[in-house]
Amino acid sequence: MPGGPRRAIFLELFFDLVFVATLVQLSRGLMRDLGWGGAFQTLVLLLAMWWTWSITTWTTNLYDPQRMEIQFLVTATMLGSLLMVAALPEAFGARGLVFAGAYVAIHVGRQVYFVLALRGHQLQRRSLRLLFWFGVSAVPWFAGALAAGTARPALWALAVAIDYTGGILRFPTPGLGRSPESDFPVLAEHLAERYRQLFIIALGELILVTALTLGGTGFAGDRIVAFVVAFAGTVLFWRIYVYRAGNLLPDAITAAGRPDSLARWAALAHLIMLAGIVATAVGDELVIAHPLDAAEPAWVAVILGGPALFLAGRAGFEYTVFARVSRPLLTGILVLAVLAPPLLLAPPLLVAAAALAVLVGVAGADTVRARRHPAEPPSPPD
Repeated sequence: MPGGPRRAIFLELFFDLVFVATLVQLSRGLMRDLGWGGAFQTLVLLLAMWWTWSITTWTTNLYDPQRMEIQFLVTATMLGSLLMVAALPEAFGARGLVFAGAYVAIHVGRQVYFVLALRGHQLQRRSLRLLFWFGVSAVPWFAGALAAGTARPALWALAVAIDYTGGILRFPTPGLGRSPESDFPVLAEHLAERYRQLFIIALGELILVTALTLGGTGFAGDRIVAFVVAFAGTVLFWRIYVYRAGNLLPDAITAAGRPDSLARWAALAHLIMLAGIVATAVGDELVIAHPLDAAEPAWVAVILGGPALFLAGRAGFEYTVFARVSRPLLTGILVLAVLAPPLLLAPPLLVAAAALAVLVGVAGADTVRARRHPAEPPSPPD
């Protein structure tokens, strides 16, 4: 609607609560299988849940969320998403059809509604394109749900690839072509606020995991120290995220020559940060439950890899806003990678302390930079 930037409404924040349960379920699934297979399955499920959140966010960006029809769609999507969350632990087992069916029903059903509601309107073609692509991806989604063994991860990876490819290419469709950029106008303040809300919700998963793990394992001194280290890491995630780029994203989207492209890059950056939070949640649980035990290589991988993924996503986020990446972020990723081999024989608490020291260094460098350059304007990439 005209009249300036629109803020997110409470219904959208309410919808984001689904993602707390999503991230908890994903981290638990990864905890059960810390091998490459488990990591791949977790990634596929995360991509499916992220696409559901993204399309819902674009829906409230494109249409007035104060309308009862849009509120009903968001609420129905929330119900379907909760079904997906409930099926997550057995998505690659006995609940595959529930997960795939809910996913397809959400996306196909939403576009069927818009195709019918927009009869005679030029924007009906936009929904027809999305309906075509979600119809195509529904085939591997259902085929994977009915398959067994390694076929299901492969087919669902194909389905996710189809969905994301359609979004990247703006849904080219036979007879309709692909959507012009004008079909996806961006309300900068609304979209930026949605990303910030989701990130804070995601940090809630880290707080939940650390509190529940400590409560379930006892209050021994080493576990309390591990709990404090995990909490400090969560605080630093928030600090590093918010510093400049998090606050200036609306201005960067507004200043961009192609705001829809910049919004897609911001979405990718947040997806990588979410993946880092899922891995970090697993690492925090391991550190609190086994602070001084002999670490396994997979434990070291998630304890250091979670912060590394977060910093990588944060670096992409910074590039989205400023068209450059600060040296502390890249240095932090490199140091975490270098620390992995010598820490393979260290206890989990020491590994977590090393990761925390890296995050402290990155946040400290940000503070020094803020004092030297107090008013750096956004400069998004072309």
